[in-house]
Amino acid sequence: MAPIARSRLRPLLGLTLAALLGVLVLLGLGTWQLERRAWKLDLIAARAAGLAAPPIELPDRIPDPAALDYRRVWVEGRFRNDREFDLIGRFYGDQPGYQIVTPLILADGSAVLVNRGFVPLAAKAPASRPAGELDGTVHVEGVARTPAAPGWLTPANQPAGNVWFYPDLTQMAAAAGLSRVSPVVIEAGPAPNPGGLPIGGQTQIDLPNDHLQYAITWYSLAVALAVIYGILCHRHLSGDRSPWMPTKS
Repeated sequence: MAPIARSRLRPLLGLTLAALLGVLVLLGLGTWQLERRAWKLDLIAARAAGLAAPPIELPDRIPDPAALDYRRVWVEGRFRNDREFDLIGRFYGDQPGYQIVTPLILADGSAVLVNRGFVPLAAKAPASRPAGELDGTVHVEGVARTPAAPGWLTPANQPAGNVWFYPDLTQMAAAAGLSRVSPVVIEAGPAPNPGGLPIGGQTQIDLPNDHLQYAITWYSLAVALAVIYGILCHRHLSGDRSPWMPTKS
């Protein structure tokens, strides 16, 4: 190879390594987003299947709560209306308010926490919605949920003030004086309560699934980087001076 050709190729080595690394990283990110998309689609399908199945009686023992997540269940018991928990910062459409979680005492003395649904800010006090404070044995049908761990920006619950930012089975059981609590929360279905409150059917089914768009973005950036690399190589080898790759005199 002629000396001038070798001198033109030497500056390309660093550029080639950097471009190759960049393309590999971008392709890896795009592939990771496609894998996340497949995982998300499987999760959505599993939720839809659980919600489409007929409701089952809440098992007495639940060794694997995650296996019951998003499964329709039913249970009978008595509400402890004097031990309501108020989940703060909830919305019904654009209306702010709370979601009311109430212990349901079962026939064997154990309890399951039931998210009965939404109430507006003005209806936080149970006395403002007496028709919905059900007495006696009730039949509750809803969706079993395993409470998700709070995000790192989520404030800590304040049990002493009945201020709850997320459901915590251990904290709520202690606050209500319950010794045996089911490892799942039942989110009540859309059947209307007397007086209209709480409003059930608050289970969130949809999941954001923008991974395909993200994958296309990463792959597009990889193609763009490869094109820019090709243009720079062509300019350099043809003798054009590039501000990104100065040639040696």
